[in-house]
Amino acid sequence: MTFKQKIHQYYSRLVEDRIDAFRDMISALTEDSKNDAKGSAGDKHETALSMMHLEQEKFNTKLREVLEQKAVLDKIDASVIAKTIVLGSLVKANGIYLYLSLALPKINIDGINVIALSPQSPLGSKLMGNAVGFTFEINGTKYLIESVE
Repeated sequence: MTFKQKIHQYYSRLVEDRIDAFRDMISALTEDSKNDAKGSAGDKHETALSMMHLEQEKFNTKLREVLEQKAVLDKIDASVIAKTIVLGSLVKANGIYLYLSLALPKINIDGINVIALSPQSPLGSKLMGNAVGFTFEINGTKYLIESVE
């Protein structure tokens, strides 16, 4: 497995774990609301159910966002190596590894830090479509693209 495939696999697993966590929270709230409905009455009961419903809506929104992230990652074929930077490229610029995919947490794979960034981010948009040797500047820092996978 290549370094880029390891990165992709790690991020895919991270997103899958988030999906599982949100589904668990939603089902727990659903179960709690069913149990609460059996033994309560009055305004307190209605308020509690209303709060649970709001919380459930919030988790459903978060779940939709993470499912959209999964769809983006699923479109990426980590075995493809492009000459120019596209969605799914692993770019080395100034010794920093950047994975063009989504805005996700920084990770460490095989002792190397990797930053995942969205193609829509300021840095991501500067990188897209360029190749090895391209230089650019962001916030006063000059960057040189050293490699593209």
